[in-house]
Amino acid sequence: MVSNLVQALLPSFPVAPSWQTVGVELLVGLLIVCVIAVGVLLVRRRTGVPVTMLPGAPAIDQIALVDAVRTAVDSQIRQVAQEALSNANDQVDRLYQARSQTLTSDTKTLLDPVASQLQELRSAVTSLQSSYDENKGLSGIISTQISQLTDTTAALHGALKSSSARGAWGEQQLRNVIEMAGMESYCDFDEQTTLSNNDRLQRPDAVVRLPNDSRVVIDAKTPLDAYLRAQEAPDTASQQRFLQDHAKAVRDHARVLADKKYWTQFDRAPEYVIMFIPGESFLSDALRADPALLEVAMRSRVLIASPVNLLALLLAVAKGWQAFQIAEHAEKIALLGKELYERVDTVLEHVDKTGRGLETAIKAFNSMVGSMESRVLPTLRKFKEAGIAVGEVDDLKAIDTAPRQLSAPELNG
Repeated sequence: MVSNLVQALLPSFPVAPSWQTVGVELLVGLLIVCVIAVGVLLVRRRTGVPVTMLPGAPAIDQIALVDAVRTAVDSQIRQVAQEALSNANDQVDRLYQARSQTLTSDTKTLLDPVASQLQELRSAVTSLQSSYDENKGLSGIISTQISQLTDTTAALHGALKSSSARGAWGEQQLRNVIEMAGMESYCDFDEQTTLSNNDRLQRPDAVVRLPNDSRVVIDAKTPLDAYLRAQEAPDTASQQRFLQDHAKAVRDHARVLADKKYWTQFDRAPEYVIMFIPGESFLSDALRADPALLEVAMRSRVLIASPVNLLALLLAVAKGWQAFQIAEHAEKIALLGKELYERVDTVLEHVDKTGRGLETAIKAFNSMVGSMESRVLPTLRKFKEAGIAVGEVDDLKAIDTAPRQLSAPELNG
């Protein structure tokens, strides 16, 4: 019964924190005392025993006492609970703030490297954006140039399909190589020379004169029909087939050129002719398709040359011409040197005579100045003293610089 009363008097409330254990125990002890007192009163009330504090004292209102005790206990419990709740809230706030500061510090420690990397990334992106803006215009120019180059390539590809255009282009390439070697038309080669062989007129593209008065014939050939088809082939097998046709066309041109025998039409000429192919890739692809092409052509006295090979040959010829001209004109150069030496000697004699004449003129001038200062100027100054003339008479200065004497040993001979 007492336990039931305690449960009725004590409402449910949360357990206090560990640091409030002592206050709660005191409160519980107080409650137990009050409950025992109330229990005693209730027992006596039920048994009919009157409850008095002292003999002769008036009877105590038990119901009022119970209500008062309950009210006091409720008030005390409420106060303690409020204090405990307030303390718990303060502790939770302090714990939350400490945990928040710790979490903020840890988070900052973790995120500082990330923030640094993000800043570097931002700088890199800004730099890339600036580079992109700077190169944007250049990219447009390059795109335009590429488009123009594509159009030009397409136009050249179309032009090379014409045999006459290919021939003109090959001749122009030959001229470019000859000019690069320093063998221009006014000096060491003739273009489109007409030759006669067995009542047939033949006209090679160029005839190069050698220093020993011999001739070397160069003929440009541009067999590109099969080569162009090979570039447009859809697969490797077709491309190889067209390249074989290209090599065969080059071999046929070499055979036709060998049959012309240009070297027989000159008194002094090496027994071969140069077949010029105006593109490195034209010749290299033909040689890959037919490795024996050069050997077969050379046996027919035809030397197949690409632009690089022909340039090397013509440079050697140009150097030969320079050495030949120096040797041929060595005597003439010696005579010219002797004549120049004699003429310079004559000029030096005239220079020496001019110097001596200048020295004589300076001496005469200085003598005249001395005569003016000693005889003429004093008389002129007397005119001023007499009041006849106005103004000063300037003094005359002699020339102190003498002509430099020539000390060349040639003047002493």
